[in-house]
Amino acid sequence: MQRRIFLKHAALTAASGAVASTRTTMDPKAGPLPACQSVQREPQALRIVDTHVHLWDFNRFRLPWLEKNSPLARSHLINDYQTAIKGLNVVKSVYMEVDVDPKQLVAEAEYVLDICRQANTPLAAAVIGGRPADNDFQKYIQRFRGNRFLIGVRQVLHSASAKAGFCVTPAFVRGVQQLGEAGLSFDLCMRHGEIGDAVKLVEACKNTRFILDHCGNGPVYAKDRTQWQRDMERLARLSNVVCKVSGIVVQARERWTAAELAPVINHTLAAFGPDRVMFAGDWPVCTLRATYRQWVEALRSIVRDRSAADNRKLFHDNAVRFYGLN
Repeated sequence: MQRRIFLKHAALTAASGAVASTRTTMDPKAGPLPACQSVQREPQALRIVDTHVHLWDFNRFRLPWLEKNSPLARSHLINDYQTAIKGLNVVKSVYMEVDVDPKQLVAEAEYVLDICRQANTPLAAAVIGGRPADNDFQKYIQRFRGNRFLIGVRQVLHSASAKAGFCVTPAFVRGVQQLGEAGLSFDLCMRHGEIGDAVKLVEACKNTRFILDHCGNGPVYAKDRTQWQRDMERLARLSNVVCKVSGIVVQARERWTAAELAPVINHTLAAFGPDRVMFAGDWPVCTLRATYRQWVEALRSIVRDRSAADNRKLFHDNAVRFYGLN
């Protein structure tokens, strides 16, 4: 099942009045807490870099994938994001493109790069939308050459316009190679059954750095994750790939526990190791199932038995190093 289907299902249940919930305990026998009953914790000193933030202004942009009846079908601006992260010690954030109408790609990039220039927001860098297979892709990325806030490009690969195998076509591969030549990264956001295509793309683009989004969209409730696990291990053996721990909460049931997310997260951490994983909020998409705080607390509970050093790497240090966010 692809991420867009997950989002549609979650949006429909959220719109019908379902209440997202979570419990940060790892006890699978414990029932979930209502979202209004937040788990009280001691203040966390751990700093967070959020590597995956979506923003969109409905007065400026059209998002063809976003259905009108979705709870997400409204503007989500930087001030809204700052409210969502309040009290969680998020010190820096990275914008992630939102799959706007292709005619608006340049406008979206200019919009978010301008926000990055502002000193009063945590937004420190941006991954913009792009179409690597287009004939004028190199001209497109050269348009932003020298902008210190631009760090990468993404094209969503789980949409109807990106069939299986699309990312390994010669034109697409060449475009991603051009990103490496320009010092930019490429985010892989794809169906979990097509991670094998990601392996081929990464092998063909040895000088480009890649980020696998959302734990490779690992299937949370699948009875058999064997193929996804093997593909994740194959991809992780390639040294120019890191992985974001994010996104999978939107697959969760209306009432869920952190323990349900743990198998996918733990395998991701094991496959990529402590030095090549990064926290990501996936706000506001995460709100289809959890508040920002609930997602952070759920992940903290899953990794609480790992070393303090590894948790610093996951939530902060790896992102600073990978993206150069000094």
